[in-house]
Order: sequence, then C-alpha cells, then structure tokens
Amino acid sequence: MTRRSFVLAAQASLPDLRELAPDLVVPPLVAGEPAAGCRVRVLTPGAPELYHVIYLPTDWQPRRRYPVIVEYAGNGNYRNAYGDVSLGVPEGSNLGYGLSGGQGYLWLCLPYVDPVARRNQTIWWGDAEATNEYGQDVLRQVCQRYGGDPQRVLLSGFSRGAIACSYLGLRDDPTADQWRAFFAYSHFDGVRRWPHPDSDPESALRRLRRLRGRPVFVCHEGSAEATRAFLTAARVEGRFTYEPILLRNHNDAWVLRDLPERRRARAWLREVMG
Repeated sequence: MTRRSFVLAAQASLPDLRELAPDLVVPPLVAGEPAAGCRVRVLTPGAPELYHVIYLPTDWQPRRRYPVIVEYAGNGNYRNAYGDVSLGVPEGSNLGYGLSGGQGYLWLCLPYVDPVARRNQTIWWGDAEATNEYGQDVLRQVCQRYGGDPQRVLLSGFSRGAIACSYLGLRDDPTADQWRAFFAYSHFDGVRRWPHPDSDPESALRRLRRLRGRPVFVCHEGSAEATRAFLTAARVEGRFTYEPILLRNHNDAWVLRDLPERRRARAWLREVMG
C-alpha cells in the first residue's frame, strides 16, 4: 500500500460531517445593497457573470471599523464518494461565516477572474494577475465603504482556495502586504504538484518567503502532517498552527458545526486579528 493509499484509508474510517448537526446556517443571498446580517452578490457593471459576495455582520454599524475575512472557494466540478460537492463559486464558501459566527467581521468572498470572457472562473485560476487586481480593488472598496480595517485582513480558502492563500496571496510584495494572517483548509501551495503553472515546490517556496513570519492556520481533513513536513523541511519563516480536522469530508462546512477544531480555530483568529 502506498503512503497516499494508507492516508486515504485512514481518512475513510473517520466520521462524516453529516452525522453532526450544524449550529450555523449561512444566510441566503439577497438582492440589493449590503446591510447588517445580509449576504449580497455584487455584480461587475457590464459583466454580470463577474461578481463577488459580501456579508456585513449582524453587529455592523456605519463609521465603525471591522476586521475582514477574505475567502477563495475550492475548484468547481468536484464531487466525491461521500457526497461532498464544490461548484467553485464565491457563494459556495463557508469558512468566513463559520469562523466569525456571523458577527464582528466583514466577510468577502472573491472570484477567480477570466478577463477575456469577463466572468468568474470555476476551475483553477483564470488569469492570476487579473484575479489579484480584481481582489485588491474590491478589498479597497469594502474597507472604504463598510469600515473594513486594512490592517486586519485575513486571507482564507478551501482546497483550491487554500492553495490560493500563497499562489495568489503571496504572488508579489504588494499583494502579500495586504494580509495580517492566513487560514488554509485542505491542501497547501507546494506540497504536491497540480495541473497549472508554477505548482512545483521551488516556485511555491519563492512565494512563501513573502510570509515573513506571519501567522498561518493550516488544517486538513484527517491530517495536516504532509504540510507540516513540507514547511518544516523547507524552513519557511512563519508562525504555523497545524490542526487535523477529524472528519473524512473534503468539505468546508465543518466550520458550521460546534467542533473542538472550530473552537481552536476561532481562538487562533481572535489572537491573531486582535
């Protein structure tokens, strides 16, 4: 049995998240202007298939400052044997709501951008530079309009989005400087190769040098040891917290359940975001 087969067999023996009742439900998308407790799809003028999603917390008030959770979704066209599904769209994300409980944080779910078709890209990156430019513009707008604190921005993501924390978030110095901390669930840039350019460990390590000691919460279904081994061997400079999610699912809906792992993730978030 290969190591990967052994890991998958061990993961299959873990509980299924659907055996655990959620204590949170992500609010439905609504039309109109962002408001407290509402999750809104914001379209790009002239390109209705290019959009992001913003949620203002239930305790949101004008003229107050709030930390921001920025989130990237996993790949689309994904389904596994346990019934886990990812459509690759911003509104499919759960991490920011589960980590915050819907209070105290602005939650911004960004797309990957196809600049030619002017639409969201559901599988891999679209154009990485266009994706980062879009994200930077939107983050500035959110901070200006809704009281986001640019000094307290967390970059988070699931699966493809976890890889994006480095692949996009540390792509260059100006982009890297936006983030106070990172939350990567399921996969990590450089641990394995993927079918896109610069997925090799050497390229990932060049990006990871831009961490410059900042906090990173690394979690993965079953075990986070592969990422720990990669980062330890490479001596990447960062404050890493490793958390195995003891469920078999490749699914970010674990944050919608009252689990010990979520309690530890929330405690980490409070500490690093101030």
